Amino acid sequence: MPAVEWFLVACAAHARVMQRERGLPMVQIAAFSHPEARLRASELGDDRAGRERADRGFGGVAYEPRTDPVRKEHQRFARELADYLEEGARAQAYGALVVFAGNPFLGELREALGDGTRRLLKTSLPVDLSHVGPAEIERRVLDELASA
Repeated sequence: MPAVEWFLVACAAHARVMQRERGLPMVQIAAFSHPEARLRASELGDDRAGRERADRGFGGVAYEPRTDPVRKEHQRFARELADYLEEGARAQAYGALVVFAGNPFLGELREALGDGTRRLLKTSLPVDLSHVGPAEIERRVLDELASA
C-alpha cells in the first residue's frame, strides 16, 4: 500500500478529496462545488442544433451532434476535478487514487483524467458516497473497497 492514498468522492454537483496516510485516519484535503449541475438545461442556455463542418471530401457537409447543456456542465466539472488530481500526481502528493462516483458522472471523470492520474488510479467504483457525512466517510469507503 502506498504511503499516501487519495480518495475522490464525487457526484456531478460536488466532490471531496480525502487523504489517508498509512496508520492515520482519513482527512478531507479539498472540496469542490458545481451548482450549475443542478440547473435545468433551459437555465443553462441553449445550444445550437449543431455546427456545420465543410469537408472537401465526398458528401461535403456534416453536422456535429448537439451536446446537452447539462452534460457539458458535468464534463466541465469532471475536467476541473481531473486537473486537480493531475496537479497532485505531478507533485507526487499521492501514490494511489480511488474514485467513487455514480454513473454516468464516473464515466465523465474517467474520460477527463490525465496520464499521471491514470497511472496512479488504483480503482474506480460506481458508488455515490457524496451524501455521506465526515463522521462515517472513512468506514463507508473501506466497506465499499472490501466488497469490491
